[in-house]
Amino acid sequence: MHFGMFMQFETRPGASQNGAFAEGFELVDTAEACGLDGAWLAEMHFSPDRSVLSSPITIASSIATRTRRLRIGMAVYVLPLNNPLRIAEEVATVDQISEGRFDFGIGRSGFARSYDIYGVPYAESRERFREALDIIMQAWRGEPFSYEGKYHQVANATVAPLPYQKPHPPFRMAATTAETFPRAGEDGYPIFVGLRGMDIPELRDNLKQYRKAWREAGHEGDGDVSLRVPVYLGLTEKAAVEEPFESIQNYFGRMGRLYAADSGSAGIQATELRDQRAARLSALSYDDILETKVAFGTPEGLVDRFTELQEELGLDGVVAELNAGGKIPHEAVVRNIRLLCDRVLPSFK
Repeated sequence: MHFGMFMQFETRPGASQNGAFAEGFELVDTAEACGLDGAWLAEMHFSPDRSVLSSPITIASSIATRTRRLRIGMAVYVLPLNNPLRIAEEVATVDQISEGRFDFGIGRSGFARSYDIYGVPYAESRERFREALDIIMQAWRGEPFSYEGKYHQVANATVAPLPYQKPHPPFRMAATTAETFPRAGEDGYPIFVGLRGMDIPELRDNLKQYRKAWREAGHEGDGDVSLRVPVYLGLTEKAAVEEPFESIQNYFGRMGRLYAADSGSAGIQATELRDQRAARLSALSYDDILETKVAFGTPEGLVDRFTELQEELGLDGVVAELNAGGKIPHEAVVRNIRLLCDRVLPSFK
């Protein structure tokens, strides 16, 4: 399995934004040195108390120049909030700088707040996403093209540079709602999945639909699935449970509040989904979280945990959230990267 880390360049209470960048880059350097497979960058807007990662493509470029082996991915580039021609140019540039180590994670974002502030109706996000993706794919053919869409018009544009990887960097789509899974399978996209809004049986059923659509569309293989999940490695079982408690409680509490606050922003169906997820998260006990939402344990325990998840869900990769909730001490996050690389990854390579 591929093992990467999910990065938000968190802003710690009382710390400077300069410190958030310094900590983030130290994690990148540690991952490069220890042998982690990849770093996946969030896109976070207007949340200064949580993150400074509002321009992940810029950070990706910096990572590309300070590493030689680590893959760099977006998790995810929010296509409807950006000009697709600019996205095509910037992604191709980072792919060139990294000499083909870039992975293009794409999505719409599950929350409407950034859309509201940017003045883009969230109800338009699905159509805007499809248009943006169509334009990016045409741009990377390297020929003059025009496009007449509902939200975007392109007149005789030729994009440069083209990506280093041919025909383009690998795509990976975020799948967070039931209808997304078969669509991603039909289109032949690898996917990100998570356990924040779904339990394992629900996710397993959705993955069946993804793989069914993948096969019926005639794609080779059986799809490609990476699980984004909070990960904590303790030197003892007790430490693995107790040390991340405050941070993970903050994480799921915050997610529940975000779902509740966002309900009503994007239509009745989305409202019902968000209300259900908010209620589910607010009712979680810590035992429920440990059993169904996270991967906490000793390194040996996590080998067993990831093996179980791989077998049950058919995983191809894990994207570890090493500071879910934003309250894990920086030193512990660095230690977790080293333990993950030294004592867990060898069992899956």
